[in-house]
Amino acid sequence: MQSSKPSRWAWAIGWAAAATFAVGVPAPAAPEAYTQLVDAYFKATFEVNPSFGTYAGFHEYDTRLENFSQPARTAWIAKLKAFMKSFEAIDPASLNPAERNDREIVLASIRSNLLELDRIQMWKRNPDMYPSAVTGSIFKLVKRDFAPPAERLRSVIAREEQIPAALQTARTLLSNPPRIYTEIALQQLPGNVEFFKTTVPEAFAEVKDPALLARFKRANARTIAALGRYERFLKTDLLPRSKGNFAIGAESYRLKLLYDEMVDIPLDRMLEIGYAQLRKDQQELVQTARRIDPAKSVREVLALVEDDHPTAKELIPAAQKQLDALRQFLVDKRIITVPGDVQAQVTETPPFLRALTFASMDTPGPYESKATEAYYNITLPDPKWPAKRQEDYLRGYNYPLLNTVSVHEVWPGHYTQFLWVKNNPDLSKVRKLITANSNAEGWAHYTEQMMLDEGYGEGDPKLRFGQLIDALLRDCRYIVGIQMHTQGMTYEQAVDFFVKEGFQQRVNAEIESKRGTADPTFLIYTLGKLQILKLRDDYRQKMGDQFTLLEFHDRYIKAGSPPIKIVRRELLGDDSPSL
Repeated sequence: MQSSKPSRWAWAIGWAAAATFAVGVPAPAAPEAYTQLVDAYFKATFEVNPSFGTYAGFHEYDTRLENFSQPARTAWIAKLKAFMKSFEAIDPASLNPAERNDREIVLASIRSNLLELDRIQMWKRNPDMYPSAVTGSIFKLVKRDFAPPAERLRSVIAREEQIPAALQTARTLLSNPPRIYTEIALQQLPGNVEFFKTTVPEAFAEVKDPALLARFKRANARTIAALGRYERFLKTDLLPRSKGNFAIGAESYRLKLLYDEMVDIPLDRMLEIGYAQLRKDQQELVQTARRIDPAKSVREVLALVEDDHPTAKELIPAAQKQLDALRQFLVDKRIITVPGDVQAQVTETPPFLRALTFASMDTPGPYESKATEAYYNITLPDPKWPAKRQEDYLRGYNYPLLNTVSVHEVWPGHYTQFLWVKNNPDLSKVRKLITANSNAEGWAHYTEQMMLDEGYGEGDPKLRFGQLIDALLRDCRYIVGIQMHTQGMTYEQAVDFFVKEGFQQRVNAEIESKRGTADPTFLIYTLGKLQILKLRDDYRQKMGDQFTLLEFHDRYIKAGSPPIKIVRRELLGDDSPSL
């Protein structure tokens, strides 16, 4: 499960909207007034990644598409380094405490982007990055009614007219990717094509302007043709020469943790922590299975729990039904203050995201003022799969586990965190626009356990069993990510690990392992949860009799989603270890 809010990595996808911009605007002088420098940094970020500007709610970028060219990337790297020097030149003593923390967050974000662009270089290793980026840029214009359909269609056309050149540029950049990356891209591409063939035209069915529709038809046909050429390039040219290694290596992994999550724990210690949590959750799973049926093994109990699952047709309505009860529990038990009364809408995951996404929360950007609807996406089984594979997939969406997913994505997980960010007028631009994934995903994962600990479901052991199965999935991600990228674990070994250690269906284990090859730090779920649990214990000790769960959760989530190290500093007043 994942939120749709862009991470620092997403900013590295589009390194320049135009090479002329990247080289034509001078770097800000240092030292410069802090607030002016922050504004300049985000303006430059939206210029190089206009799709992120659209998501955030700044629609002056809607007609522009990312430029993936080598000169543009080189110029953006230089500009990022100039911004880094400017932020470093600001004396922290001249800032208030909140600004000092935000300055650290921005510097970490810049270093994360430079790590990706300079060292990890997914831009030349991952062929799925490009069709996903251009499709996502159009999806951001289609999914919400922030402007009249005709106006949004003009923006769609403007972006689509740039897509063929963008995909042609992508072909010149890709060099010896891992074979599995090319295979994933080929798996995703039919969803991309279907999106342009079906979803985009349907989204603008009410537009009647003949000239506009004719221009759209031409641009859309050229986009579909460009995706077809790209697919043929992958099959006939790139796949045979895709012999690279997906592992990013220990040093890049260490730096990614440091810059993305502000975690500086040695990798061997990180792995020890992961295995300890895996064994702890496995032991609790055994105990919970005995509560359900002491005569059955864990796998027999798992089969029993998985038998109770919705059909593909029932899955989305079943998830929607769970949301009202979850929200009411938060209010009745004073778990967290719930801002607003707008419910998330459960819908099917967009076609171009289905290959690697089980479920996700798609919220509007923090500055989106008109189209504020939020979507809880669920991936249905592919109807083209054999019946057995579809059934196995749906067993992974059994009702107890579906409850856990709904907690994670909506109440009080991602959607609740979004509402706090959206409705907090005091939150800085830095906090609204930069996300540490260990905070966002850690929070959502933490709430799965916390809700049951606080009495949701009245002690139903099947709900706890489902929560633990999901916890084991995240524990396996934690370990697999480190071992795949720093210790030589293969894709096949990762699949077996998810099946044997995490009790996952093989179809889901394959999806998870594919994701792990390209998402090295998908340990963020368990990592973040453990950091939050320790922070809660430390904060309880600090507050003594004055501690309440409501006040802790409100203070935690009010901070936005920066690295948890920053939240610890703001709640505890020090930089004590987070694990």
